[in-house]
Amino acid sequence: MTPRPDKEVGIAHVFAAARYSLGGVKRLWGETAFRHETLAFVLITVVFVLVGAPLWGYVGAALLYLLTASIEALNTAVEEITDHASPDYSEMAKHAKDLGSFAVFCLLLANAVWAVFVLWTHWLAAAA
Repeated sequence: MTPRPDKEVGIAHVFAAARYSLGGVKRLWGETAFRHETLAFVLITVVFVLVGAPLWGYVGAALLYLLTASIEALNTAVEEITDHASPDYSEMAKHAKDLGSFAVFCLLLANAVWAVFVLWTHWLAAAA
């Protein structure tokens, strides 16, 4: 068994945390779902630019994307831990994975509703 490395302290802790976060992003980029979610965010941003959406629309979309990415990361962590702890089929493992998937779905729905809301209110304001 590999011994646990010493814990970083002070400013070294901040840099270590940044390295761990970058490692998490690198791992998450390996997930097809995360790449699709990132592509959807880019496409929504492009549409907002093309129609001249207001700044608050971009801010809301960016915050929802970051929230989606964080929940996708947690979902991926749940899946990895579940697969490690229960390599054989388990109904409990299935439930854990399904719940993580549902959390991501809820945020994807929130992203879609936000995009439609921003576009709808922008077009209503333009028509007035």
